[in-house]
Amino acid sequence: MLAALAAIPIVAAAGPARAQENSMIATDLEVVTVTPTSVILTWTTLAPGPGGNPVPAGTQVRLAPADARGPARIRHDDSDRTSYHYAEITGLEPGRAYRFEAWSDGVRATPGSTVVTHLPGSPECTGQFTTLALPPGRLLRTLALSNDLHIGEETAGLIHAAELPGVRQEPGLPPYPEVMLTALLGDLRLPDRGADHLLVAGDLTAEATPAQTGSVRAHLDSWGVRERDWFAVRGNHDRPHVGPEYAGCPAVADAVHHDCWGESFGPRGQLTEHRLGDLRVLGLDTTLLDAPGGAIDPAQFDHLRTLLRADPDRPTLIFGHHPVTQDAAVSNINGLDFVLNRTDSLALQSLYRSAPGVFLHHAGHTHRNRRSGADIPLNVEFLEVGAVKEYPGGYTLVRIYEGGYIVNFYKTRTPDARRWSHRSRAEYLGLWPDYTLGSTADRNHTVLRDLSGLT
Repeated sequence: MLAALAAIPIVAAAGPARAQENSMIATDLEVVTVTPTSVILTWTTLAPGPGGNPVPAGTQVRLAPADARGPARIRHDDSDRTSYHYAEITGLEPGRAYRFEAWSDGVRATPGSTVVTHLPGSPECTGQFTTLALPPGRLLRTLALSNDLHIGEETAGLIHAAELPGVRQEPGLPPYPEVMLTALLGDLRLPDRGADHLLVAGDLTAEATPAQTGSVRAHLDSWGVRERDWFAVRGNHDRPHVGPEYAGCPAVADAVHHDCWGESFGPRGQLTEHRLGDLRVLGLDTTLLDAPGGAIDPAQFDHLRTLLRADPDRPTLIFGHHPVTQDAAVSNINGLDFVLNRTDSLALQSLYRSAPGVFLHHAGHTHRNRRSGADIPLNVEFLEVGAVKEYPGGYTLVRIYEGGYIVNFYKTRTPDARRWSHRSRAEYLGLWPDYTLGSTADRNHTVLRDLSGLT
């Protein structure tokens, strides 16, 4: 396909199963997750031609150190037939370059027609990746960052005032928000993920009806205890609503809007504070009553200022639904008014400058993986995380060590989740992956920082 890939040694596929010539393509190759000791690749096998139907096939990955001679050897070989391939290879060395090949029944997987996987230097383009560096010291705690569950939603990828088709679940399959949330919660408890806590940065529901709010609360309660194991803040979809369906929920100050989400998760406009050992986690409500953009009211700012001034050096992670930085404002597809307003953004960043313990601000809302820099000199990472409910369909793990932390995005991996993630790639006329997947470095990176005071 590409010259860089053609230069990688190719060896014959092992085993008897081989696709007939021109009967199948292996496409949409993505090197999703790169940790210090592992890599995860995904791809899809389809019939050739426009709208190709899924074709089940085997899953094989060959791998070798980039400086090793000879062909790559098989490191993952799964004969179970699937169209939605997920291969995780462990036991790698930190900070080392590897070359790889992904195969299905003798057909080599290649990137799809997306810009993000054809960028110069991207692993999909070069056929190589480099594992992350491992921070010094012990692993102290693992947090899962997530957002945009949209429980109750029936069509993904709708834009109001735009004539773009959305994507719906296939007939006979469970609703896709429930498929993806169930996959998320199941994933986090597995030993190879090992999340200690889950943060959900807003848009837990589609429209905050009593049924949607009750459903998502039940799912989360089945995973753990609120404000011990999992923590949530409100998104714009979770705002108080108007109408008879909401009339049985508590009214807010105007006596017109009713807050069903707040009845289950907490009052509107309040900052939340949690301690996970010596780590401080603060949750912001950045929502407005009747607009998708974000703001922080004076009472929350006062509360946040009081907490940070009282203990400015304490390692602190903050999460809220709306992205903060100017980079997030100018780069998202919905415009400047979609993120935290400029006045509050600058005030928040100025506050962080006086609290050196703040090291990461997690946001959702844009449904994409993106790491942006602060607008002022500031040693804080601003991280947007891809949506749970649709492609890329996953969550981010932050593994905290004494000498820093590692950020890794993971796709959920149940069969139904992989199937829906592939289907929802078609959002926005198939351009959705270029906006939401993010670069390899957005999704996977190591930050060195002294966090040795945490327990």
